[in-house]
Amino acid sequence: MNLAQDKKPYRVKHALKFRQIEVQQIQQLTPSLLQIVLTGDDLADFVSSAFDDHVKLFIPHPDTGEIILPTVSEQGLKFPEGKAPVMRDYTPRAYDTVAKTITLEFAIHEAGPATQWALKAKVGDKIAIAGPRGSMVIPDSYQHHVLFGDETALPAIARRLAELPATAHALVIVEVDSAADQLQWQTQAQVTTHWLHRNGQSAAHIDFFDQALTQLQLPKEDYYIWIAAELKVARHLRKRLVNDFAVDKAFIKAASYWQKGTQNSGQTLADDED
Repeated sequence: MNLAQDKKPYRVKHALKFRQIEVQQIQQLTPSLLQIVLTGDDLADFVSSAFDDHVKLFIPHPDTGEIILPTVSEQGLKFPEGKAPVMRDYTPRAYDTVAKTITLEFAIHEAGPATQWALKAKVGDKIAIAGPRGSMVIPDSYQHHVLFGDETALPAIARRLAELPATAHALVIVEVDSAADQLQWQTQAQVTTHWLHRNGQSAAHIDFFDQALTQLQLPKEDYYIWIAAELKVARHLRKRLVNDFAVDKAFIKAASYWQKGTQNSGQTLADDED
């Protein structure tokens, strides 16, 4: 399968801007997914070009509520001495520049500082975001879209499906705890979803995805595969697809959205990673 020029992923850069926003609405979508709609005048020129973009959340100090933002210089970002804030990356599930809102969703497992903030958030609470600094746009012109993930990937997957045209086919494989954690997709695309249930076991199970792969029939042409999960799971899936299913690396984007046992942020996996 050749990578046609009009289907080649491409980068878009965005100007860096720090935005002060506040909680407008809170909704528990599932036992493991909390949705928060935030609003503020700073969102009037917000832009996000890719379904898996991320914004940087600046978590308020848990005791004082202070939001610490950096200054920008030629040397990069600089924070007040001794006041480096806690920051985490989250996908814009949706945004509306007319209504000046952005929707973020928080997976509730091994809760870190951002999730802890979200669980305690109230309407009117303040927070700040920055970014996205850039977007890696995967065109939606492929006939087939294969999406692997866990709860942390649900916002990006839901946004991708919402943005796909009616002519697209999507195959979605998602690990969640139980049927109560499944989402109803809002999409025009033709979607087949395989939900992998942990049923109380800890998150990040390679075996669940391995078993799913043995039963799946992947598209033979005109497809792109996107993976976002725990670090070891994302690495393993990417390696298996390349080595055991002969998938060209040019048609896979794999990212670690979290790392089990740590509070590390996500990263995109390089082509040469095992």
